[in-house]
Amino acid sequence: MSLPVIDFDERYRAISARDTRFDGQFVTAVRSTGIYCRPSCPARTPKPQNVTFYPTSAAAHEAGYRACKRCLPEAAPGSPAWDVRGDTAARAMRLIATGVVEREGVPGLAARLGYSSRHLTRLLTTELGAGPLALARAHRAHTARMLLVGTDMPVADVAFAAGFQSIRQCNDTVREVFGLTPGELRARRRTPASDVPGAIDLALPYRGPFDAAGVFVWMAARAVAGVEEARSDAFARHLRMPGGPAWFEVRQDGERLRLRARVARLSDLAPLVSTARRLFDLDADPLAIDEALAAHPSLAALVARTPGIRVPGAADPHEMLIRAMIGQQITVVAARTALTALTEALGEKTPEGLLFPTMTAIAEHGAEVLRGPAARIRAVTGAAAALADGSLTLTVGDDGAEQRAALLAMPGIGPWTADYVRMRVLGDPDILLPGDVALRAGAAAVGLPGEPKPLVAWAERTAPWRSYLSAHLWRAAPQRPAGPRSPAARAAATDDETQTKETP
Repeated sequence: MSLPVIDFDERYRAISARDTRFDGQFVTAVRSTGIYCRPSCPARTPKPQNVTFYPTSAAAHEAGYRACKRCLPEAAPGSPAWDVRGDTAARAMRLIATGVVEREGVPGLAARLGYSSRHLTRLLTTELGAGPLALARAHRAHTARMLLVGTDMPVADVAFAAGFQSIRQCNDTVREVFGLTPGELRARRRTPASDVPGAIDLALPYRGPFDAAGVFVWMAARAVAGVEEARSDAFARHLRMPGGPAWFEVRQDGERLRLRARVARLSDLAPLVSTARRLFDLDADPLAIDEALAAHPSLAALVARTPGIRVPGAADPHEMLIRAMIGQQITVVAARTALTALTEALGEKTPEGLLFPTMTAIAEHGAEVLRGPAARIRAVTGAAAALADGSLTLTVGDDGAEQRAALLAMPGIGPWTADYVRMRVLGDPDILLPGDVALRAGAAAVGLPGEPKPLVAWAERTAPWRSYLSAHLWRAAPQRPAGPRSPAARAAATDDETQTKETP
């Protein structure tokens, strides 16, 4: 299985086997009971003539079905299709998860995607079985369920944290979707909520296997002091949300991941959960990825060594671009030092902690803090200014090709940075960075071509998982000794980005 299933018979075989790999990829609606389930539901498999498959729970809601109380399909990990696909439907789903409909309405979502509201509704209904309002409503129901069973937040707070406009609207939706009142749904939870007053402590579902240790190591190597804190089993950071400063921590708890969070406004909680999921690549389909990559003899040992490898996402798209640009041509340690100095000088200090500098602050004062070639400093401050004034947009819902073209049009941004941002911000699973020195070193270490052109040609056979190939090759790269760079290496840092980088 390398892509989500699309055939009725394939789906029916999946539900007959109660295959957990397909949870989140579709739901099964049963006409004889009026409910819909996740594929792994332990209930008796319904007869084929009673089954209808829907790509989203929203489509099942619209068709009049309610969620199964036994398997709780809303608790499944998100669909990996929104990462693999880059079409309008996938972009819409990513934006809906960030709370765009709640903040800007359907017209705002449509404008971001370049369509009228009517055409977007028609397109999503045809593709996903539900329009943007229904999809957003399903997302709110999922968030409400998550908070009701995972926290002791008052129902009123749950309603607004999930994005509902009123408590009554929340109550009606929860009752309609789950066949239970919020209080009844909370009473069915299987684990106690956090006993820390005011704490939001939630489980983050994911598909196994999951290389959690590798993600935490990645985060620790790049943590910006004051903004981020990383340990071998946890990562925490402060970030700016639409409602104000926020903080979250993702930690490993045995075989589970848990999220603790604080937000200034309850409506920021659902987008914050989506941010954490993207950051840890929790909606990936690791079995499909591992199966596809391990089919190549040259990669089988890498996959066996690190099953369930993930490609970390980005907490903030604007911040990610600045971090990538500052990281051009220098080591991870040097980039972290430069970013820490920038943040200490220009970051926003709040009672909760330090926030990464705003794009306006970097545009106006970055040249006073940043060190290095003048052209690169101008490129960083110029990109920050473009992001600040809106002439350059960068979101999780961008079209990949358009985002890349817009970035390449900016002075000082070359293919490495544009593709790296696409990999991290959009979660594009099919990005290879042939100009990356560490990646090429990893390729050579495992017997693959070490030069860009032949490596690109070889890697085509691993599509659409070249981002995960990149992650494996980074992991395989021999450790480089620490020390000052040679004059030749320093001279390689030209005014525009040359596609080399010492470490990922």
